[in-house]
Amino acid sequence: MILYVNGDSHTAAAEAVNPHVFACDDGDAEHWRLGRRPHPDNDRASWGFGLANLLGSTYINDSESASSNHRIMRTARAWIESNHDLWSDLLVIIQWSTWEREEWFIDGEYYQINASGIDQVPDGYQDQYRQYIVSVDWARCTQHWHNEIWLFHRQLKRWGVRHMFFNGNSHFDQPGISQHDWHRSYLQPYSKSGTYDQILRTHSYQTVNPQSWHFGADAHCFWAHYMLQYCVDNNLVEHHAICTD
Repeated sequence: MILYVNGDSHTAAAEAVNPHVFACDDGDAEHWRLGRRPHPDNDRASWGFGLANLLGSTYINDSESASSNHRIMRTARAWIESNHDLWSDLLVIIQWSTWEREEWFIDGEYYQINASGIDQVPDGYQDQYRQYIVSVDWARCTQHWHNEIWLFHRQLKRWGVRHMFFNGNSHFDQPGISQHDWHRSYLQPYSKSGTYDQILRTHSYQTVNPQSWHFGADAHCFWAHYMLQYCVDNNLVEHHAICTD
């Protein structure tokens, strides 16, 4: 089996064991070459890495901290499309980011845009960023991603690709959202209590510090087992596929 995961900092396991969010933040040449990919120390502590070990599967982590859903969907679709020969042996798990984030393509480079600051916005785009901040329409963003993720789910079903989704912090329990039947493919999409953040807090896990949204290695270990149980209960993996070594 091949486990492909994608998401933002929750899937990149930012700060789980190493305070650096991006690998390049570490400063040395080896980590600098990895750019904005998860720091290897954190990746090895991530729920995705833990789940892959539980399944005895090949592990591919395409997540990036601060990601928008545009980047998550773009990179996930590109990877899946380019690995057509692996579909029968593939399990895709995607953690969706907050609905208001955007991806801007500027001078041949993708930038992840969110409300946390303008450090990632190129010179000359600060005014555009400020306009983005004042123009965020949460209801519209929520409806947009509800529609887009549904279409992506339908596409994966047509391709016969096993998949499941869950929300990091945002959810679809919003006025005007008509609920879809996702069957086994989405963990509580219409419930705040069903987000990654809230489930971990309900089970008494805390963020690595009061100023952070990120959880430690113990929470990632819990989530790996939580995902395993969900996948088994919903026939996304077989009982005999679980690694007992």
